[in-house]
Amino acid sequence: MGKRVFQMAIPLFFVALMATILSSSSAVSLSKGSFDENFDIMFSESNFKTSEDGQIWYLSLDKTSGCGFQTKQKYRFGWFSMKLKLVGGDSAGVVTAYYMCTDVDASPTRDELDFEFLGNRTGEPYIIQTNVYKNGTGGREMRHVLWFDPTEDYHTYSVLWNSHQIVFFVDQVPIRVYKNNGKPNNFFPDEKPMYLFSSIWNADDWATRGGLEKTDWKKAPFVSAYKDFSVDGCQWEDPYPACVSTTTKHWWDQAPSWELSDSQKEDYAWVKRNLVTYDYCEDTERYTTPMEECSLNPWK
Repeated sequence: MGKRVFQMAIPLFFVALMATILSSSSAVSLSKGSFDENFDIMFSESNFKTSEDGQIWYLSLDKTSGCGFQTKQKYRFGWFSMKLKLVGGDSAGVVTAYYMCTDVDASPTRDELDFEFLGNRTGEPYIIQTNVYKNGTGGREMRHVLWFDPTEDYHTYSVLWNSHQIVFFVDQVPIRVYKNNGKPNNFFPDEKPMYLFSSIWNADDWATRGGLEKTDWKKAPFVSAYKDFSVDGCQWEDPYPACVSTTTKHWWDQAPSWELSDSQKEDYAWVKRNLVTYDYCEDTERYTTPMEECSLNPWK
């Protein structure tokens, strides 16, 4: 199965979107640079290392601890991107997470946007899980297989977040579109600023085949690698940053970013046909009444 997935044809990429990103001159906060300029280590500093030039960051998991880091700044709306290379070989039970969250301590009322990469037994495809929380309520998981081996090289994982939609991208391909309805609701996180986080941790009670495959600690340490962090968004300032009230000046909240472009729709259709392995909106046993957001059209 893994080999067939990795050999799928790669879909169209989004030249128009990236041209807009690169040519934007109105960015509120465009962040690139060293680890120390952008992040603080959350826990287990001994499990954090960098390349000699400081441009690649390594998080490791052993039997004593995982590791994680977070941005120094909070943001509300924007484009958030990072390149990751995932743990190779037998990584069953290991989760590498790249996510946004309103709270450092993940409070019960948090908002959150998740990329979680669920480890696997050697030769099986990685599963990528996304989730959305509002006011502490999640349960909105989607799972995809990838069309490449994410352990062989770096790939780009990005989030576009504005008041109209949240889009999860892999190498500029939209894998998930999460729409707002333009009304007060309990499903779309658009009120609270978020930090960005990355971490690696042991989740062998659920991560691989529902917890049937356990972490093989003889293979430790498990190492994931990060580089090329980029943010183009509204940096939060208490009590309320000016950029939030004038976001239509910035490309990530202008009309072209309120829905997918035609080429993005082609790629999104390809993803839905070939890569989705679980969608909570289609899980009628778990949700006998579909959640409100499931009725929204992701295409417009």
